[in-house]
Amino acid sequence: MHKELFPFFTHYPELVYLDSAATALKPKSVIDAEVEYLTLASTNLSRGLYPLAEQTSAHVDIIRKLTASFINALPEEIIFTSGTTAGLNMLALILEESLSADDAIVVTDFEHHANYLPWKELAKKKKAEFKILKSTDTGTISEAELTATLTDNTAIVAISALSNVTGVMQDVPRLIESIREIVPHAVIVVDAAQYIAHKAIDVRRWNADFVAFSGHKLYGPTGIGVLYGKHNFLRVLKPRIYGGGMVLDACGPETTYKESPDRFEAGTQNISGIFALGAAIDFIKSIGYDALQRHDQKLQKYAGERLIDTFGEQVTLVGGRDYTRRSGILSFTFTGIHPHDIATLLGEKGICVRAGEHCAQPWHRGHGLSATTRLSFGLYNSKEDIDLFITALIEIKELLSPKS
Repeated sequence: MHKELFPFFTHYPELVYLDSAATALKPKSVIDAEVEYLTLASTNLSRGLYPLAEQTSAHVDIIRKLTASFINALPEEIIFTSGTTAGLNMLALILEESLSADDAIVVTDFEHHANYLPWKELAKKKKAEFKILKSTDTGTISEAELTATLTDNTAIVAISALSNVTGVMQDVPRLIESIREIVPHAVIVVDAAQYIAHKAIDVRRWNADFVAFSGHKLYGPTGIGVLYGKHNFLRVLKPRIYGGGMVLDACGPETTYKESPDRFEAGTQNISGIFALGAAIDFIKSIGYDALQRHDQKLQKYAGERLIDTFGEQVTLVGGRDYTRRSGILSFTFTGIHPHDIATLLGEKGICVRAGEHCAQPWHRGHGLSATTRLSFGLYNSKEDIDLFITALIEIKELLSPKS
């Protein structure tokens, strides 16, 4: 499906790429947008009074509005970052001033380290409590767990909308509604890095205070991301990263900062990345999230069923077999064969998968696992790719099985 739109396969026509959760391949329209900036504009934002600089600034404004519309936000609520990790770390710095030793920060046990370590380190620095919501066997957070873990001193709750290990999607609006019923004052942060590549985001419906995502999961370039924040927060919060382009007055005893988003975008932005992010959003819109979701679920269901039908109890699908709650990701263990061996030998056969803890060590350790093998699907994948993967895995099993 749509393989012809990705120049990568012109150079690697036989390669099976099942690692889109690490980074998605780029369609030609995204590559062209980045090249267009570098060859036809290549100027910096703001303050340039010559036409090329003004055109660049105007185009970035257009893409900010496009990005805002894409997630049902306001343009002033969109902060361009270098990625989800950078956005979440910046947010932790910004919120530090409002946190005290009497507060608690709560995260889930399936967080990527990018939405785990910044909050763990912030809690440590402020001598605040750091608590973990335990997920169910099916990868969701129960009402009972929320009630047991969230207390009056909970100041920040950070959650992933879609696990990069299990592929399980949370019912984000319902989860946030439940959190707000228990701790209405808490700041709610959502890591949507994986989610946005598979399902539409409506920040108004979600009612999260902050949402972070990356361009490169969304068929865009690396080095560009977005941090959404509610305007009522952004207009009063102070920046913690400083540089040019963000100030009204740097000379007085107290620095006066511009309004959001400028106050949070110190220094030179990844302008070519912003251009390409706009093209990636247009690409997703041209495909449509409904088509994306159908494609994802068809492939993950087919892959899961083929794994179980072929290898039986030797294979365990992490997160269960409810494919309706998954999107784009399927991880498994294989009795007697280490995930690293599987990934290495598959790679030698031209099949790209991911093996390890997937930057989610707390989840793996909590389930007694040192690693899993992860398949993740993109628009360019097909059932034929999965068939090739299964055939290769059969050969690996025969190679590594003890000889009688």
